[in-house]
Amino acid sequence: MPNATSHIIRPATAADATALLELIRGIAEYERLTHAVINTEAAILKNGFGPDPYFHALLCEAPGRERPVGFALYFFTYSTFTGKPSLYLEDLFVRPEERGSGFGKALFLELVRIAREKECGRMEWSVLNWNRPAIDFYLRMGAKPLDDWTVYRLDEAALAALAKPPA
Repeated sequence: MPNATSHIIRPATAADATALLELIRGIAEYERLTHAVINTEAAILKNGFGPDPYFHALLCEAPGRERPVGFALYFFTYSTFTGKPSLYLEDLFVRPEERGSGFGKALFLELVRIAREKECGRMEWSVLNWNRPAIDFYLRMGAKPLDDWTVYRLDEAALAALAKPPA
């Protein structure tokens, strides 16, 4: 089994849209959210590789593997308090059969490098409460949970309802 010293981490390109979608489906399966995936290769191309991309992605490849072993998808936000950009990690995923070989740590450390290069004041992400392996991984990396913050969301239906003119 390869270790983290025998890998390549590289930025994803438009040619990787199929691989990204496959990995997105992989993380959705792991998180028991396959029913929520409506993403398409066309959406990935438009939103990640168009003239004004909404996200960036990294792929982790290993020798002897026909497909990437993992990915990280991220974007930048801005902290009004720190006056600095923040790197927001949307997803980090390593295929189940490839876990324990250091690929996740390598992807995470590359994100840390990018955050430092971009002079980010912080790096943030969310983890499902039941995902103990991910929580333990992030704690080992030095992350601290923010117990005093709650994530809120308006889904597409709520956005549409709020956008309707008043009757």
